[in-house]
Amino acid sequence: MAKPQLPKSAQFVIVGGGIVGCSVAYHLTKMGHSDVVLLEQGQLSCGTTWHAAGLVGQLRSQPAMTNLIRYSTELYSQLEAETGLATGWKECGSVTVARTEDRMTMLMRTAAAARAQGVEVEVITPQDAQDKWPAMQVDDVKGGLWMPGDGKANPTDLTQSLAKGARMGGAKVIEGIKVTDILTEDGAVSGVVTDQGTIKAEVVVNCGGQWARELGKMCGVNVPLHSAEHMYIVTEKVEGVSPDLPVLRDPDGYIYFKEETGGLVMGGFEPEAKPWAMDGIPDSFFFQLLPDDWDQFEILLENALVRVPQMAEAGVRKFYNGPESFTPDNNYLLGEAPELKNFFVGAGFNSMGIASAGGAGRALAEWIIEGAPTSDLFAVDIRRFANFNNNPAWLHDRVKETLGLHYAMPWPNRELDSARPFRRSALYDRLAAKNAVFGSKMGWERANYFAFEGETPEIQYSFGRQNWHDAVAAEHKNTREGVSIFDQSSFAKLIVQGRDACAQLNRICAANIDVPVGHTVYTGLLNERGGYESDLTVLRLKDQEFMLITGSAQAVHDADWIRKNFDEDAHVFLTDVTAAWSVLAIMGPKSRAVLNKLTNADLSNAAFPFATVQEIDLGYATILANRMTYVGELGWELVVPVEFTVGVYEDIMRAGTEHGIRDAGYYALEGLRLEKGFRAWGRELTPDITPIQAGLSFVVDFDKPSDFIGKAALLTAKNDPDHLKTRIVQLVLDEGVPQLWGGEAVLNNGVEIGEVRSAAYGHTLGSAVALCQLDAPERITVDYVRAGAFEIDLAGVRYTATAHLRSPYDPKGERPKVDL
Repeated sequence: MAKPQLPKSAQFVIVGGGIVGCSVAYHLTKMGHSDVVLLEQGQLSCGTTWHAAGLVGQLRSQPAMTNLIRYSTELYSQLEAETGLATGWKECGSVTVARTEDRMTMLMRTAAAARAQGVEVEVITPQDAQDKWPAMQVDDVKGGLWMPGDGKANPTDLTQSLAKGARMGGAKVIEGIKVTDILTEDGAVSGVVTDQGTIKAEVVVNCGGQWARELGKMCGVNVPLHSAEHMYIVTEKVEGVSPDLPVLRDPDGYIYFKEETGGLVMGGFEPEAKPWAMDGIPDSFFFQLLPDDWDQFEILLENALVRVPQMAEAGVRKFYNGPESFTPDNNYLLGEAPELKNFFVGAGFNSMGIASAGGAGRALAEWIIEGAPTSDLFAVDIRRFANFNNNPAWLHDRVKETLGLHYAMPWPNRELDSARPFRRSALYDRLAAKNAVFGSKMGWERANYFAFEGETPEIQYSFGRQNWHDAVAAEHKNTREGVSIFDQSSFAKLIVQGRDACAQLNRICAANIDVPVGHTVYTGLLNERGGYESDLTVLRLKDQEFMLITGSAQAVHDADWIRKNFDEDAHVFLTDVTAAWSVLAIMGPKSRAVLNKLTNADLSNAAFPFATVQEIDLGYATILANRMTYVGELGWELVVPVEFTVGVYEDIMRAGTEHGIRDAGYYALEGLRLEKGFRAWGRELTPDITPIQAGLSFVVDFDKPSDFIGKAALLTAKNDPDHLKTRIVQLVLDEGVPQLWGGEAVLNNGVEIGEVRSAAYGHTLGSAVALCQLDAPERITVDYVRAGAFEIDLAGVRYTATAHLRSPYDPKGERPKVDL
């Protein structure tokens, strides 16, 4: 077949002919867009796709991601009938086994989450597992999971079938053409330069796989991924292995198996990976493998022989060592790059490209056409990373760990250990000296808790109460009854200013931010569907100058989203000033007494009401004091210039000694906010959840003079009786001992109707407390909640829980406004 002629222009140019690029092309044409050109420097699937193992497991940790994979399985099962090209898709099911009690607990949690997400699953005995997979020995197996909807596919065949589907829809697929540059004009992509000519383009999609990072660098876009070696072997025939054999996963051994021509494909994800090509991926690395490395593979092979002893008698037909790209957090990269308009990325699939490609290709195509994601995709949104995450030395060290996360034990609150410490607040050394145990968020080192004197400052992971339970209880109690200080400097801070700043922000924010100077407004940023793109606090510092304080992980995302929604001709500017300001939250009923010793400012309710901000003196420093709370107590968030942070902290600790002040961390903060039922973005507040469903309609100003994004959708939702079939509800366990972590299934009258989105131990309430997303068959009214018999499935054990539509702690919200 002759190569298609290179067009001079196209609406959409996709760079990269692996399975993801072909899926994007396929879905764009399915949406009615035929002016699509896909460019592949070698042949389709020649980079990473061709040597992928082809496993397709449905369940992911987040429902939104599970939905994308489930769509993949539906697509793969129908594609051959549509295109006439085989895909090798086989719904053979999968068995996952546990060697330890902890892993079995994890599988029981997985089963509950699967049922809540509508994925068919069955907890099985070791004998059941062996019945489904006769070639394995199960003497050391505690049990397992059977997921009949999982399957496998032939990656190359699947890619060719998607490409043919794209061609049938009018797309041009051109192989043997190399992109040498990305053209830009006025902050937007304008085309690509190839070794065979230039193509003007309205949209360029970077699906370059291992080369995606280099393609991004051509136009100033950060694509943080790094290649690592990924190995598997194909054996000769093994007795008891048939074509219908399910996929087998043995995560405690870091290994997986699937059938291939009567033998086994056996591979895995070793705990410490081997990064590759620090100096760049060779351009002509097509259909190539790296040298065998039996030393690196040894840990996988040893575990495989434990699981399938017969492998010792089977010959090895082929050793595959094919590099793949991995990201800093083991989730792929999707979406429009914040640095360049109309330049989209679909890359970094972490050995999950075959399973993810169908759903990810559709999601990216929808994002391209609609101009925004059509569902909650923040887990894979490229805007969750910043430019510093593209540092090659940092990526190299982090990817050593993230490859192994596939089968590492997903402990609750598990922290990554590599490439740290990374970003440090001005107080890092002082907090470390006080036995702080740090976690990481957006690279920031943040104190999770403070270990008691004499204790080793480290987390001992478990699915029950962890070793920090009592230390956090003390921090929690001290905040409720006395005064604590939290270093929340990782908060992102954005300055918005210019003569149109107020008008522009008021259209972007759901609340009315046209308030007097010195007032503070909590608000959501909503999409056109009425769902949350973010929630943040707006401080009006001057008539046309506002400081926005948002979550640590949201700086790039929120700045990009706000800029994209400014009117093109508006006189308004946004600047990220996160690094210039620290945030010290001083919280608790004695907080005013401590601050009064350091300032001449009048901190009384009359002079300094709740939800206001003032510039005050504090010791030698001049700071912004914002009277807000995320813990449900009297307190101030002190926004402090970085150069004054240490002095302010030392002054506060001295002044607070007589009041019993102590440091507190993010674990205590989580328990405190959940007792109050305060929602958090990315957990309870997502692009698919509206303020009505979240119980936050009261912070939306439907009557403000200006329109706002999402208003029309919310007005429609108000009159839709089905809208409140989904709702965020607070549940408190009736029994005081169990520990909830999030992700557990919620049942009402014995039927799964939702999942726990956030959970912590509520030390004031004496029980675990959770915020849950319920998806019920009927409208979730007050009567529905009161009449329900709620339970939470904790690793197969159901615990009764009481539902609350108002916080059981200080339901009238009086404590933050006391005038002590």
